[in-house]
Amino acid sequence: MYIESITPQELEELEYASFPGKIQVIDSVGAEFNRAIAYLRSQKIIGFDTETRPCFAPNQPRYGVALLQLSGPEKAYLFRVNKIGMHRRLCNILADEKIIKVGAAVHDDIRGLQKHRDFKAGSFVDLQKIVWEWGIRDKSVKKMSAIILGFRISKTQQLSNWEAESLSESQCRYAATDAWVCREMYLKLMRSEKNPLVETVSVED
Repeated sequence: MYIESITPQELEELEYASFPGKIQVIDSVGAEFNRAIAYLRSQKIIGFDTETRPCFAPNQPRYGVALLQLSGPEKAYLFRVNKIGMHRRLCNILADEKIIKVGAAVHDDIRGLQKHRDFKAGSFVDLQKIVWEWGIRDKSVKKMSAIILGFRISKTQQLSNWEAESLSESQCRYAATDAWVCREMYLKLMRSEKNPLVETVSVED
């Protein structure tokens, strides 16, 4: 059984964790891109996330999705879609019904990617829409991973520039972790017994 929600104090007490595997940034279509596609096609379940350069002024135009992160158990690939666009073979993975893609608030991420190139999304799982079945009320990736996996993840790079000429090591670690942790949460939930949230309805006299 999982707790419904976690307090900031409880979060503070948890150890930090990040993606432990190999992280590869893909900023051109070539041999590395081909290897990435081959690896991802061999997976049954992959973690999914995107990053967009933040907008700090209300009158500033919104930026498009800059990065697509796809993670298996020991390799995470960061595709710089602001540089290479959404290649057809990348779209094919996101459309493949046989590969489960796990993320959080995936609808907005998918819509952002479809602005680069239209594709039909297939076999996506949105953790925010299923955790209630295991009695979890919190919806942020940070809180869900704390409740389900028992560790906390750093969010310090969230508002960094995802269109920078080159991504820093901490940006890469953050981006890979966000995708990987979604996969790990899904796998743990699939091994756990369901205990759905029950909404209490107050009856007025």
